Amino acid sequence: MLPHRSGSGPAAVFLPGADLVGLDYLTVHDRIRGFTTSVVYDRAGTGWSDPVDLPRTGAEVVDELHGLLHACGVAAPCVFVAHSQGGAYARRFAQRFPDEVAGLVSLEGFHGDWDTHMPPGARQREAERTPEPELTEEVLEQFRGLLTRTYADFPAGVGEILVECHLSPEWLAAGARERNVADLADELRNAGDVPDTPLIVLVGLGFGSGQELLLPPEAPKRLNGGRRALFTAVTEAADHGELRLLGDAAHSTIHVDRPDAVVRDLLDRLRR
Repeated sequence: MLPHRSGSGPAAVFLPGADLVGLDYLTVHDRIRGFTTSVVYDRAGTGWSDPVDLPRTGAEVVDELHGLLHACGVAAPCVFVAHSQGGAYARRFAQRFPDEVAGLVSLEGFHGDWDTHMPPGARQREAERTPEPELTEEVLEQFRGLLTRTYADFPAGVGEILVECHLSPEWLAAGARERNVADLADELRNAGDVPDTPLIVLVGLGFGSGQELLLPPEAPKRLNGGRRALFTAVTEAADHGELRLLGDAAHSTIHVDRPDAVVRDLLDRLRR
């Protein structure tokens, strides 16, 4: 299990959200590699990587990534592009290897203050106590339609592979097992302060990535209010924090809906 790297120059390292893999960031990766080094990978136990017991601690994940980057000769410090649960690993990496993190471009990356800003029913501990919704054939077909649209602009054959793999029982089960954000929040708090890394946060306030299929009708709007409040507080607390609100991007597909915004902010952070 080695990362895939392309390009040359300071490295941008993509940390996928739960249920996602390195190949999901292909359209951004292909743009970035023309200007600098871009690195994508699948965490152990997910995607095409070797199977392991899930979930894992943040320390296990970042120590693995640290070793992989060194094995592949990826020079530090790196800018991390952290999506959703990947944000927990970026923050844990900064705790363990602070001199190797140059900055963070957060695609609604996880933050331990999530529950403080979220409405009832959307908090981490509540979600982990709630049984997984039944994925009926009807729901799976709806997901198939969403995924097909998501990967419509991917190279021929790649999108089709991602659709089938994301709908496979193996990948669905791995995604469910890996989601342990409440435990990751505890781990981050117990490990001490997270270094104040230069930070840009992109927040997708649009819908259409599957949220509506599994949530009550008003839940996405309430979540948007909570996410806006959370990431406003996060960026205001950072010495070098910037917030981008994207009305035409959704949480789980922000990198596909607005690759231009991701690339622009990533290149800006790398130049700095």
